[in-house]
Amino acid sequence: MSWIKEFKAFAIKGNVIELSVAVVIGAAFSSIINSLVEDIITPLILAPATHAAGVADIDKLSWGAVKYGKSLAATIQFFMIAFVLFLAIKGINKLKITDEPKDENLSSTDKLLTEIRDQLKKQGKN
Repeated sequence: MSWIKEFKAFAIKGNVIELSVAVVIGAAFSSIINSLVEDIITPLILAPATHAAGVADIDKLSWGAVKYGKSLAATIQFFMIAFVLFLAIKGINKLKITDEPKDENLSSTDKLLTEIRDQLKKQGKN
């Protein structure tokens, strides 16, 4: 009967629940990013290129028997998703509240203690 108690303790741990919430939110965030890239950014960027090539869809681009349109679209989409994620994470990081006071608001004692802390951290890494 002890393995049931162990499993219950494992399943109800905060880390497992937090991870579950993170997966669900990540899936929702993924669909937002994919929709933004597929439905808005990709058409805006690729419309001039597909119009110049004389095709309605980038997937139809080919060079003889080689159909490179899908690979090109997937590559472009990858870089656009990476860039949009970069911008989103950068924006989220700006919104984060930091607990550490800024250096300009510190007293001379606090500045000295901060320097000592930083030196101790450096010594601990070496």
